[in-house]
Amino acid sequence: MFRRIRINWLPGLLLGLAASGAWAQAASPASPVVTTLRQAFDAAWARQPEAQSLDMRRAAALARRESADSWSAEPPALEVSGKTDQLHRNDGSREYEIGLAAPLWLPGERASTAALADAEVRTSTSRTLAAQLRTAAAVRAAYWDWQRARIDVLVARERLANARELTSDVSKRVRAGDLARADQHQADGALATAEAALAEASGAFASVEQQVRSLTGVTPAPAAEGFPVAEAEPVTATPSAPEVGHPAVAELRDRAELAQRSMNLAGIQGRANPELRLATTRERGASGESWQQTVTVGVRIPFGSDTRNRARVASASAEAIEAESQLRLERERLATEVDTARVRVESARTLVASAERRAQLAHESRGFFQKAFRLGETDLPTRLRIELEAAEAERQVARTRIELAAAVSALRQAMGLLPE
Repeated sequence: MFRRIRINWLPGLLLGLAASGAWAQAASPASPVVTTLRQAFDAAWARQPEAQSLDMRRAAALARRESADSWSAEPPALEVSGKTDQLHRNDGSREYEIGLAAPLWLPGERASTAALADAEVRTSTSRTLAAQLRTAAAVRAAYWDWQRARIDVLVARERLANARELTSDVSKRVRAGDLARADQHQADGALATAEAALAEASGAFASVEQQVRSLTGVTPAPAAEGFPVAEAEPVTATPSAPEVGHPAVAELRDRAELAQRSMNLAGIQGRANPELRLATTRERGASGESWQQTVTVGVRIPFGSDTRNRARVASASAEAIEAESQLRLERERLATEVDTARVRVESARTLVASAERRAQLAHESRGFFQKAFRLGETDLPTRLRIELEAAEAERQVARTRIELAAAVSALRQAMGLLPE
């Protein structure tokens, strides 16, 4: 089962989000853009070396599997030879031989080779999925950092707009004699602070935008509706155990199996393969004699040596032990990571609820104090404090909603699920 979380922004930010999206589209109309996390992941994966070499690796694994089905351990070899006495006696003695030598499988070698090739095919697939998951982790981190920075810019813009509006109100009242010049200076100082905050947020936004561009090769842009849609939150019956099909677990499991198959094959290949030889010979003893035709069938059996293959067996055994140990540690790490991610999601959901309540109260309070300030019923410092609190409340609720979406992404990452 899945639950989809939609991030609903504050009404005051929707216009800014739409304007930001239009600005991003207009800034580089010819440049490709990505608007969703899935689009960012697809663009980033297409740039990865693993994606570009995927077809060749798969073809190589399948070719090795096909070679294991052949009837000989190695390709047959053609042998051609000739013998003559022209260089010394020249009695007309001639002998010509043509034959075929084919290496034979050792007992159990063919089955072990086929099992190793099957393991290589599975390892190639699981390695690709694990590489996709690692790419997804980098894209998710960069994408949600970009969303956080974008929200900071939008909140800073709204704060600057409110500061300009306040400065305009104060200027009118100063000219009318209702406020002192000191109040004008306070309003101008608040405006300068808002301008500095916007500049700082814009700088941070440009930095994280470059990170997304370096990963995906394209420019990120807000969605058409002005706010991102979070990934579906997974719900499983066993939240404490990593998924059986988790790419990281599957990769290590296949690596362990591949090392075990390599060790078994190395144990069988303790000596060179025997050879079956089939040849035909045409010969004569001297000039004028008739030609004779013979057929030769033979088997060449080399002697074995334990020391010849000891290094291969030891190396494959070490790989198997290492992969199995890594698999055990990875399962423990994933179980902890999934539990931590679930706690983070619940905490983020609680923070969103409290931040929404605070933002609602701050918005209502700002409306009250704006009206009271225009009527001369409250002083400027109070109005400045209320404006600052309202801006911070809006920023907090926007950030907590982004944090909730990022927490859901982290949970999906821990469970081995790709972006959607």
